[in-house]
Amino acid sequence: MDTALQLFNDNLWLILLTINYGLVIVLSFFILLKNKNPVKTLSFLFALAVLPFLGLIVYYLFGQDYRKSKIFEKKYFLDNKKIMEWRANFKLDCEEREDFEETYGEGIFKVYKLLKNNEKAVLTFDNNVEVLINGEEKFKRLFEDLRNAESHIHIEYFVLFSDELGNKIIEILMEKAKAGVKVRLVYDDVGSKIARSVKHKMTKSGIEHYAFMPVIFSNSTGKLNYRDHRKIVVIDGKVGYVGGINMAKRYDNSYDNPRYWRDTHLRLQGAAVGSLQSSFLLNWNFASHNEVEIEKSFFPKSKPEMNQPVAVQIAASGPDTDWANIMEAIFCAISSAKERIYITSPYFMPNDAILTALATAARSGIDVRVIVPYESDSWAAQYAGDSYIEYCLESGIKIYRYTKGFIHAKTMVIDDLFSTVGTANLDYRSFSINFEINAMLYNKEINLKLAATFLDDLKECEEVELERWQNRGLRRKLKESFSRLWAPLL
Repeated sequence: MDTALQLFNDNLWLILLTINYGLVIVLSFFILLKNKNPVKTLSFLFALAVLPFLGLIVYYLFGQDYRKSKIFEKKYFLDNKKIMEWRANFKLDCEEREDFEETYGEGIFKVYKLLKNNEKAVLTFDNNVEVLINGEEKFKRLFEDLRNAESHIHIEYFVLFSDELGNKIIEILMEKAKAGVKVRLVYDDVGSKIARSVKHKMTKSGIEHYAFMPVIFSNSTGKLNYRDHRKIVVIDGKVGYVGGINMAKRYDNSYDNPRYWRDTHLRLQGAAVGSLQSSFLLNWNFASHNEVEIEKSFFPKSKPEMNQPVAVQIAASGPDTDWANIMEAIFCAISSAKERIYITSPYFMPNDAILTALATAARSGIDVRVIVPYESDSWAAQYAGDSYIEYCLESGIKIYRYTKGFIHAKTMVIDDLFSTVGTANLDYRSFSINFEINAMLYNKEINLKLAATFLDDLKECEEVELERWQNRGLRRKLKESFSRLWAPLL
């Protein structure tokens, strides 16, 4: 017995390696049979082969595709069923205007048709859209709207901190809940930090709140990779908010923050709010494991007062959708551009399709400009994003690095009639992994405002020059190349 135990101890490392590579061989067959992107497949096979044990952990955390897993497959089926019921009961579908293609052109019309075919995304025409620059504009409007709520408040957010600003929002929500307004809150379990005492107070006040896909190490570690990155507020079914600004004091320059935060958000009124409402309710059912009873107040028919109606289409994407809706819409819009493409993104790690589309557009004479942060809030994202700059510059894409602070806006302006503002970054995570939501805007006035904002931001930017960029040190280039290997995971 002692001899067997001694033999086991002497060969423990060999036994563990044998088990590891036995699992690697079996897992490799499953990875190959998925027929996924060859580069990504080879990356995981390489990690499994050369990183004993660590390779298995990396694949467990980041390599599994939940888009077709049972949990999201079931959600997708139930979501489609619910959307059909709501549209039938509340007449949420809008008629396609015969002059839309003629007004906006065949290219932009394809974006609308793509989203309609992908996820039955409704195009609504009678909307009032207010562009909000930075947290100080957004929160001033949001506080006012929250205090005026009469029926319900629905909030779904990636980041909600119980800090100075977050507590102010939570206090308003508790006051409204005590006054009889129905308050429902979904917050991402990884992105948000809410004190346990604050959660207890919310429950006691009557707020219903749930964490989205809670991460419990023992049985949910794989879910760490799939987060609810959306930022949605719906008030009385009449007012909606969507964009890049999270709920914490660092997103509002009114507070004494160490770094200036530049961001963009939208305030919506009109039928497009119904699309935000639908997205919220579907994720509410998923997060709460309870099906909310739909009320008429969720989808009111009243039209807002407006000077210039805006056509809006809400695009949602995530591992519960068959298609990468937002990525495909952005690709389609870029491919349709004739004069200009203005992009602002805090994390610029485009996949091959988007990068090729941008490079092709620039080389064909289209004015392609991209604003990224001078200094990211993540060193890995910084170096990974920088690894794309040289190719972009060689292709004729102009890259500008924002120096005033951190630019977190996620916007794109195409020619004169199309633009988008939302939660999706130009990176792998937003395109393929996270739950995201963007407003697609078909309107000249909004387009001009966003274009003017982009040009104002350029004043706080440093343009990257190709020759100077190529002369950066070898050490930095190695950091960029290494970080780029992990770009799909950042």
